[in-house]
Amino acid sequence: MAKKDLAMNEVTLLAAAFVRWGLALFILGLIMGYPPLVHFLQRAVEGPIGTSLANVTLWLGCSQAVQIGALGMIAIGAVFGLFPADELEAETRDYTALWLCGGGLLAIAIVGYVGYFVLNATGPSLPGTRPARETVWLYAVSFSAAAYLIGVALAFVSIVQITSYKSEH
Repeated sequence: MAKKDLAMNEVTLLAAAFVRWGLALFILGLIMGYPPLVHFLQRAVEGPIGTSLANVTLWLGCSQAVQIGALGMIAIGAVFGLFPADELEAETRDYTALWLCGGGLLAIAIVGYVGYFVLNATGPSLPGTRPARETVWLYAVSFSAAAYLIGVALAFVSIVQITSYKSEH
């Protein structure tokens, strides 16, 4: 276990936060992945259905997106953890990156997972059509993924800035 009187600076805490959030979201993605798989197998046994909502691919993709994104957060945290923390300060951009990454992945989990159940509860769509409710769901998942992507880009800018500074000095 960790020592109780060990002083940590903010870069070390930021690295730990990325790793902690990443591990928690990775586990969430694993848990989210099993029900779609069971649903997919059940649909395969019952036979094909002509509605687009019966296609479980998008639902299954949400759990995989959370898992992949969580691994990205763990990698970002590991990179931050490799830097000499006593020489650096965490910036607002770094904390924004953490919240955008974590919030984006949580939004993918909630919108993608719960939204799928809501869409199925509102009734089937006609074969070959995409109702407005499904389009809204797809946009919401896309915006959630965009938030995560912006967070990763901010973390990348910080990492590039820190590594270029260290190479000059």
